[in-house]
Amino acid sequence: MNFVLLGAPGAGKGTQAEIMKARLNLEHLSTGDILRAEMKAGSELGKKAKQFVESGSLVPDDLIISMIKAKLQDLDSSKNGFILDGFPRTVAQSEALDKMLGELDMKIDYVLYFDVDWEVVKERLLGRRVCRQCGAIYHIKNKPPKVEGRCDICGGELYQRKDDTEEVIKNRFEVYKEQTAPVVDFYKTKGILKAIDSNVSAEDTYRQIEELLKNR
Repeated sequence: MNFVLLGAPGAGKGTQAEIMKARLNLEHLSTGDILRAEMKAGSELGKKAKQFVESGSLVPDDLIISMIKAKLQDLDSSKNGFILDGFPRTVAQSEALDKMLGELDMKIDYVLYFDVDWEVVKERLLGRRVCRQCGAIYHIKNKPPKVEGRCDICGGELYQRKDDTEEVIKNRFEVYKEQTAPVVDFYKTKGILKAIDSNVSAEDTYRQIEELLKNR
């Protein structure tokens, strides 16, 4: 079963993707994680993407599309399917994804749209902290580490991402509304879009997904 997760930054896509990955045995393809890894490695793709990511702007379609195509062609056959988290973000990307999946004899089963309010997004992202070593994600209020400033898993230093400032968060939220929201309509017309209220806790959000899969 293959999923696309849609929603503004801070809507909880990454958190739900990790839960779905573990419980449903799915491959998780996060464009954000892949791009950050490329930037850390100093690859050509990472250098091109860095200026867009740190300013909160969308990375150009050609960079994202070529990256996702390579990942789809290299999927782990032991998995039950995949989750696309952070892609597609524009109608052009959605159309390109349809074309790619057709060539690979794949399809999207569900597009989950995580609906969230601005104030919730702001609180979540301003309080987010990430481990420098393993990439684990924490929140100063909702998921604090056992030892302040240190990762529970590996003991690495926790830091606040450069794009997790109110100015950049607000810009990313506005960019999402203007450029990505039309993707919701694109998938709605296909009949595979399912709205999820993500203003609630991660556990309550996943319960909605469980109910959706039970009733399919």
